[in-house]
Amino acid sequence: MSVVTLDGEILHYEVLGRGRPLIFLHGWVGSWRYWVPTMQAASMGYRAYALDMWGFGESAKRISMYALENQVAMLDQFMDQLGIAKIALIGHGLGALVALSFAARFPRLVDRLMVSSLPLGAGMVNARLKTSPLPELAEWMLGRAPGTDSARVEAPKADPQAVAASLESLQLINSLDVAQGIVTPCLMVFGQNDLVVQAPAQDVLAGLPEQFHSIFFEQAGHFPMLDDPNKFNRLLNDFLALPSGDSPRQLQLKEEWKRRVR
Repeated sequence: MSVVTLDGEILHYEVLGRGRPLIFLHGWVGSWRYWVPTMQAASMGYRAYALDMWGFGESAKRISMYALENQVAMLDQFMDQLGIAKIALIGHGLGALVALSFAARFPRLVDRLMVSSLPLGAGMVNARLKTSPLPELAEWMLGRAPGTDSARVEAPKADPQAVAASLESLQLINSLDVAQGIVTPCLMVFGQNDLVVQAPAQDVLAGLPEQFHSIFFEQAGHFPMLDDPNKFNRLLNDFLALPSGDSPRQLQLKEEWKRRVR
């Protein structure tokens, strides 16, 4: 287990591979651990970090650190302490919000973004996320897809106040406006069967900047990286292979991927 101390508190992270740095940020249920298959797929050519954000997994739990702006500041401090100059960010749910907000605040530090299940507005999140106990949320959000046990086991480690504080932060920002100001290439992935985060309407997606692109996984729910791991990992690797600054709009789900993962 690897840790750093930030503002006197322990932040837990894990790392695999060598090469250009990537940072994976988890969502409202689980921890760094459900990123392991994706990290392994990326670690052949990249140095993949995954963090437990404040209030989750093995990281410190103190309510004053849970607001979205504090999670963004945590990521900045983490990069500074490890000497990471520029990154690709991969975020899911809450982690997608942190990644988007970080790229808006520190555009020079982010080479590209891949965000999954990103709520572009407070009204895009199912109200059940605000009211259900974490073990119950885990069962509802994860279902019984293969590979979900790691997130289910880690869910009870989270402080419920960390989930609540993130949702309060979402009420205070307009994430769609934040997205409109992003200058970094951004690939958005949505599960067609996501019960937690409602995907934006097509006219909203069409109005995003040129460097944004969205792809829908027809058979996935809230966790595309677990529901369709081969497809997700191939898409991530293709996105990472694009020249720096190139829009991801040229990326598509390839027919050979679909045949292999049915």
